[in-house]
Amino acid sequence: MTRRDAIAMLAAVPLASALPRPQVAITMDDVDWASIPEPYREEANARILQALKRRAALFVVGKNVDSEQGHAIVKSWSDHGHLICNHTWSHRAFNNSIDPAEFGQDMLRCDQLVRAYSGFHPLFRFPALKEGTTRERRDWMRSFLREHRYRNGAVTIDASDWYYDSRLRARLKEDPKFDVNRFRRPYLAHIQDRAQYYDTLARKVLGKTIPHTLLIHFNLLNALFLGDLLESLEKNRWQIIDADAAFNSPVFQLQPDIVPAGESLVWGLAKETGRFENLLRYPGEDDVYEKPILDRLGL
Repeated sequence: MTRRDAIAMLAAVPLASALPRPQVAITMDDVDWASIPEPYREEANARILQALKRRAALFVVGKNVDSEQGHAIVKSWSDHGHLICNHTWSHRAFNNSIDPAEFGQDMLRCDQLVRAYSGFHPLFRFPALKEGTTRERRDWMRSFLREHRYRNGAVTIDASDWYYDSRLRARLKEDPKFDVNRFRRPYLAHIQDRAQYYDTLARKVLGKTIPHTLLIHFNLLNALFLGDLLESLEKNRWQIIDADAAFNSPVFQLQPDIVPAGESLVWGLAKETGRFENLLRYPGEDDVYEKPILDRLGL
């Protein structure tokens, strides 16, 4: 599908703007199960799966699941009907320190792993959402994905749950009796804030809301609070939808013509217009934005 076709479809199809609530699908990255501290690790996967009521997308880092336990986790997601997708083997960012061909081979190494599951979908997500520092590198990788019949598993709602999780694990390391529930409200508030920001930006750029994809991670934070997060989103008028339904929206056919490439798809589309600089920051999400908040809360 050409860019012109995608834009035409996006304009013609009554997307989520025709519904009373914005829509969001859950996409979860990395599967770094070994970083979840004991005694939470054993039950983490079961808790996450139990919280998910709609089909989610799991973007797998190959090295994280190259073990009996790792394979069992991915298989359980596949058996539950969730999408199994590619997030590279080693989770190296696509920056100037890695040759494009080497990055492509790292992606293909993970492809060999995820393709073995019945839930495999040819969706690829760039580590840290960095899609190329130059036009040449960006276009090389876009061509590489097309050659191997992959689509970009883009994010529309970016967030920093990984940083909240790292702070939580650090507190537990210092004090195993630390009350983990102190992170619940700040985490839910963070995701609500980012969801509202990116949906508002989408409406400004595209003239309507879209089926969103939320980026969160397979970690302790979501093992504890994913159910609360989904309930919080629904209470705030969000409709949770299947990940494949979101990725089938025409908006995910768009490829913003920006360099450096990456960030949230909505961020990229806004950047491409040149009309929303006052609403954009770079990078779109990072620990530097969240550290003062958690510091003030004593977390």
